[in-house]
Amino acid sequence: MSDTARQRLTYLFDNGEFTELGSLAKSGNELSGVITAYGYVEGNPVYAFSQDVSVMSGALNKTHAAKIARVYDLASRTGVPVVGIYDSCGADLNDGFGAMDAYGELLMWASNLSGVVPQISVICGVCAGCSAMMAASADFVVASSDAEIFVTPNAKVSNLAENAAKNGVVSAMADNDEDAVKLAKEILTKLPQNNLSPVPMYEYEQSAESFGKNASEQAKAVCDAGSITELFAKYGNSAYTALGTIGGSTVGICGTDVKDAKLSSDDCSKLARFVRVCDAFAIPVITLVNTEGFDTTDDTEISGAVKNMAKLAHAYAEATTVKLAVVTGKAYGAAYIALAGKNANADMTFALPDAVISPVAPLTAVEFLNHDALKGADNTEAKRLALATEYSVSVASAKSAAQYGSIEAVVEPADLRNTLIGALDIMAGKRISRLPKKHSNIPM
Repeated sequence: MSDTARQRLTYLFDNGEFTELGSLAKSGNELSGVITAYGYVEGNPVYAFSQDVSVMSGALNKTHAAKIARVYDLASRTGVPVVGIYDSCGADLNDGFGAMDAYGELLMWASNLSGVVPQISVICGVCAGCSAMMAASADFVVASSDAEIFVTPNAKVSNLAENAAKNGVVSAMADNDEDAVKLAKEILTKLPQNNLSPVPMYEYEQSAESFGKNASEQAKAVCDAGSITELFAKYGNSAYTALGTIGGSTVGICGTDVKDAKLSSDDCSKLARFVRVCDAFAIPVITLVNTEGFDTTDDTEISGAVKNMAKLAHAYAEATTVKLAVVTGKAYGAAYIALAGKNANADMTFALPDAVISPVAPLTAVEFLNHDALKGADNTEAKRLALATEYSVSVASAKSAAQYGSIEAVVEPADLRNTLIGALDIMAGKRISRLPKKHSNIPM
């Protein structure tokens, strides 16, 4: 049995205590179908609304929307985060025009507050149509495993929450309502109160995790013990995103894993979206790079994948927050430039000793540079591999990149955490002013 709207709010606020807003507001003879409130989460003020499916199926009407709009209005005045808990069967068709106008107003509020205060959506029941659009407008979306988020019903989709996680709408999933709200709370505590507030600081312990081969293991090794919250885990097979803390301070971790093939359109969108959220709230971004590049095939060219590649590069270049990059393995061509290139896309770039940094894949490089030698070889394939290995060790080595000035330093895995702490500390006062404009025109 699903939890009630009021119970869900108790999971969010400290000691389950909150102050309700507009508790007696009615639509006709019924209550409004939504509980709005404020309280504290880990000692910091938060506004929230929780739709009540037991009242008129949680249908949204003018009164319902006015209560939520009031929450947004108060959040805009005070710079306080908003958590929306969704469980509604949709608009009140007894007031169809009023409901449409109300949805429009709420979408405007969500858009206006985007990047000003953190917004987290928690989907605990049905979230359909315009409500789904509202929920997806938040910075992060958490869903219980039996939640339903959709625009229109589709018989081909059997598990709607799982589907939303795979297509990037849902940031994280939990087994039940309580765990979903607590997961939202965990994310919220890693975010600043608003775009003018500093990132949170916590007491911390150094991680005992060893520095592994994939981005997830590496993030756990450099971040504080138990501080990692992975996001969008089911979306994009070759990219990793998470919030964590390093030295007690919140950071965003982006990673690429070469073992899962090249970066796809989904990977690019996942990383770009996460970087933009971190940048909105001045959360430093640390990128762990190990990729052979972007997935460029006939199919991806036909689908216009270059647009998503440009979107990723744009998101990094536009971001003015602190950006540190570490080449942990392979970093080739356009992917290196987009993720770890100095000046535009990284303030400081480091590399592990065995990293390979090259404008093209080493095998491709030796084809151009050693064409005649390969042409006359007895065993062309063996010669090509030998030359590629030599190229990786000499021309494309981390040491060569450091000597050329493309990276700051070559760092041992055991020293990487302290290197990042030092870089974050010295870059804390970073200030950048962009050219005056209404907004950038990011490729969508």
